[in-house]
Amino acid sequence: MDENKHFVTGLDVGTENVRAVIATVNKEGEIAIVGYNEGKSGGMRKGIPANLAGPAEAIDKMLGDAERMGGYDVRNAYVSINGSTVMSTHTQGMIAVGAAEHEITDEDIMRVEDVAVSGSISANREVLDVVPLEYALDGQGGIKDPLGMAGARLEMRACVVSALAPNCENLKRATMTADVKAERLVPSVVAAAKAVLTDRQRENGVAIINIGAATTSVAVYEEGDLQYVGVVPAGSNNITNDLAIVLAIDPDLAEEIKTRFVTGDFESEKSLVIKVGSKNNERTFERKEVEEVVKARLTEIFEEVRKKLKLAKYDQRLPEGIVLVGGGAKMRDIELFAKKVLEAAVKVGAPMGLNGVAEAVQKPEFATAVGLAMMAAEDSKYTEPNMKKKNFKMKPKGDKGPGLIRRLFSKF
Repeated sequence: MDENKHFVTGLDVGTENVRAVIATVNKEGEIAIVGYNEGKSGGMRKGIPANLAGPAEAIDKMLGDAERMGGYDVRNAYVSINGSTVMSTHTQGMIAVGAAEHEITDEDIMRVEDVAVSGSISANREVLDVVPLEYALDGQGGIKDPLGMAGARLEMRACVVSALAPNCENLKRATMTADVKAERLVPSVVAAAKAVLTDRQRENGVAIINIGAATTSVAVYEEGDLQYVGVVPAGSNNITNDLAIVLAIDPDLAEEIKTRFVTGDFESEKSLVIKVGSKNNERTFERKEVEEVVKARLTEIFEEVRKKLKLAKYDQRLPEGIVLVGGGAKMRDIELFAKKVLEAAVKVGAPMGLNGVAEAVQKPEFATAVGLAMMAAEDSKYTEPNMKKKNFKMKPKGDKGPGLIRRLFSKF
């Protein structure tokens, strides 16, 4: 085994799908994808665990093929978290550090961070990240890193990202039930930003929108730092369900119509009808009716996103525009529709700067999983290959194994 290589894993636990990316990291910090997989999720509702068994079973099942491909057992991972309780708060704190010639230490920085967080984040919320926006020493602001500088009073402005503590704990328990330790929980849109945004975009000002199955999350970056995170409790599945209700069809057929025949450029299609099925079982739908349903839901989602941008004071203030990711971003020409509603430059993004079997994950829906692996590599949260591989023998049909429920309760 190459001692200069380490393994990292990103695990994106969504409402509709679970995706994993396994990568190696060499001594230069370069990422190479060695394993990946995606599968149907379970037990999740609008990004939040509704029970523990569902997500754990989905994770356990999906990881099998990824582990075979990557060649080692996944024992820990960076895990995505979503849901409308994920939010950001701008806060500030100040501490006295000593005489004017006092040299700022790591302990001082940690102390002012604690002061900034403790006064603004309630006890029922878990802090996911603290992003320093600016430090000030004795009233002099604009400092990015005060370590080693001299001063008597240290101040800090920060963007604090948090989520409800019970949701965080339940997600950690669900992954642990699948024998995977959640090293860190990261908002899905923040992880996706790591994989698709450039340094220039983050510096100049850009928003990233992650369109999931049940939620649409948005993050804003400026001056190189995260400035805002918000979540809209609606996603691409809402479009599918709307079609199923209005057209009186099952959701699978509604999903087929959405993915095959709907385009965000509603004026480009000339045919008046949509035909699905075989010649002996063909069904016909009026394109106008289908487009009205899709357009209404897309308008609602992007108008809610625009409200989030206005709340963050970044509406029409993003020189680098907006980048769309997530499974919902696969809809044809969705960026054209988003551009009209948001009145900004919009494009679809995908992970960049990867080696290995990168082509398979350079897709909008894998942005979060790839970003999680990249963040794990950056934080040096490695997992060494387990030389005792899992036994991947197929279980007899109908055999549920030692029992997910028994494993669930054995954890506590």
